[in-house]
Amino acid sequence: MSEEQQRRMCVFLPAREGQVWAVPQNCLGEIVTLQDAETAPPPAVTWRGQRVPVIDFGGPDGPRWRDEKTVSGLIAVFLGIREQACDYWGLALRGPGLGVRRLEDAACSDRPEACGEYALAAFEFEGRLYQVPDLPALQAFACEVGRAATA
Repeated sequence: MSEEQQRRMCVFLPAREGQVWAVPQNCLGEIVTLQDAETAPPPAVTWRGQRVPVIDFGGPDGPRWRDEKTVSGLIAVFLGIREQACDYWGLALRGPGLGVRRLEDAACSDRPEACGEYALAAFEFEGRLYQVPDLPALQAFACEVGRAATA
């Protein structure tokens, strides 16, 4: 796969009810499966020897974090901006919509009116709405959440 094709690879991450994030594949470290997960996501996970704060935008009325059949939950670990309060941060994934696709400009239509909290842009692709998150702002938020959880 060429460098240009890799840049167009996009990961779709379900963040909460009705909100699926579209992020470049190269900003993710890994999607971690937590076995024997609690009903709510943990405030942090250990990933490759690092403590990673986890943010969760779900709520009691939204999609479940834990799959009841496998008793597991998913955390997307992001590669953050270095020299911040945390180099990595995680997002609890909730509901359907997880996937990887190569985007074509012609297949996407801008939907700026659909931007939600922490979103820089929104677009429609194959009949579904996606949001482009503000990753630096989310990293700062995750770092704050992580600090508060350890205080």
